[in-house]
Amino acid sequence: MRNHHRRAFFAAGLIALLTVVGTVVVTPAASAATVQPGVPYVLVNGHSGKALDVYNLATGDGAAINQYTRNDGAWQQWRFLDSGGGWYRVQSVHSGKVLDLPTTADGIQLVQNSDRNDARQQFRLADSAGGHIRLINRNSGKALDVWEWSTADGARVSQYQDLDGANQQWQLVALGASPGTFTNPIKRNGPDPWLQYHNGYYYLATTTWNSTITMRRSATLAGLATATDQVIFNLAGRPNGCCNMWAPEFHLINGRWYFYYTAGQNVADFNPTQRLHVLESAGTDPMGPYTFKADLGSEWALDASVLRVGANLYLMGTYNAGGSYGQSNFIQRLSNPWTLTGSRSRLSSPTLSWERQTHPVNEGPEPLYHNGRVMVVYSASACWGPDYKLGLLTLTGTDPLNPAHWTKHPTPVFQRSDANGVYAPGHNGFFKSPDGTEDWIVYHANDSAGGGCDMNRSTRAQKFTWNADGTPNFGSPARLGVALTAPSGE
Repeated sequence: MRNHHRRAFFAAGLIALLTVVGTVVVTPAASAATVQPGVPYVLVNGHSGKALDVYNLATGDGAAINQYTRNDGAWQQWRFLDSGGGWYRVQSVHSGKVLDLPTTADGIQLVQNSDRNDARQQFRLADSAGGHIRLINRNSGKALDVWEWSTADGARVSQYQDLDGANQQWQLVALGASPGTFTNPIKRNGPDPWLQYHNGYYYLATTTWNSTITMRRSATLAGLATATDQVIFNLAGRPNGCCNMWAPEFHLINGRWYFYYTAGQNVADFNPTQRLHVLESAGTDPMGPYTFKADLGSEWALDASVLRVGANLYLMGTYNAGGSYGQSNFIQRLSNPWTLTGSRSRLSSPTLSWERQTHPVNEGPEPLYHNGRVMVVYSASACWGPDYKLGLLTLTGTDPLNPAHWTKHPTPVFQRSDANGVYAPGHNGFFKSPDGTEDWIVYHANDSAGGGCDMNRSTRAQKFTWNADGTPNFGSPARLGVALTAPSGE
């Protein structure tokens, strides 16, 4: 282990040895060098060969960030947290703090601070020769720089005008998932995920918030993180379902895939126009081709899913039940995968205190089956608050259309983990491991308590087990960047 009492390196003055000659250096966004958000990286300086390091293993705000001989300890591991628009916060695996440049001055000491997600803490990657990158600060427009070209352990890392010198160049060394493992997130900017394993591949669709429906596939769960989203259907031109595509799901029924989604009109106040719709595949490929099959109802509704009880199909979703019920889950018979029949029944409403945090909500009902038991896992409380979570219903009677035949679990079954830095976990789905022996949950969550109900939510997955009473045991949502064992049979 390295010496915990290394003497700090302080420069007597801020002496700029480099001068700018000619025109200003332009720093386009990185195209060759990219990062996978959540995966830990070591950043090795191109001049000194030393690693970016939390000095003296500090965990507090304001602690210095210097360079030190590479040892790959947690104090030299960094995760990139997506701030949108090509900007990232760079988070220490050791302290949980993020890189921060307190001013715009040349030579200012790089430090760590609690995550505020402001311009002082945001960086973009710019390409350099040999696959290196520079880290350009959003607030100052300057590059991270090993001050005075030092090669010493403990030398200060600061900022200086972007000159693309070797002391401003950093090699990204990924310490991500080993073979047979994966790290969350499996898709950055992937809210409302639905994932299925079929014929050797994982297929993942998420909210796009535009007029396209996309899907990505991979032979491994880890591979989904870098797989390409392919457009499988374009909604442009549809009269009441062109835009704001939410909450996609695809179900294999009688040899064809039926793709359910929410979409509405292209209007500023999108909420009143959102409706449920369904596509039908030409064959057994989850990626289609698809044709439009039907609109499912003419009233505001969200989050369609399909429940199977015996030989019967039911559409579940979210609607405004009115009165004291508010935003609730509904259930209605399907005579086939695209045709509703009979009347709609209320499945669940936000009646318990933990379903009413920030705002009373029940939404996103999802089917779960185990040992003959029929269950529905749903999302509760406001998606724009940190306490969005999962609840559980169990069919304890014989009629799925009768609310009295469902029993609501009195406590949440999956919720935020402050210890793991996971907030608002919800809108889930379920899938089996490739060999069929394991049960897995896919869900979205935020990286901070201040995260919203937007495209910054990321897709995550983890294995779950079963309690003795037959209910699911989801455990706690896993921390980003932690290596998890891949599903059995990969």
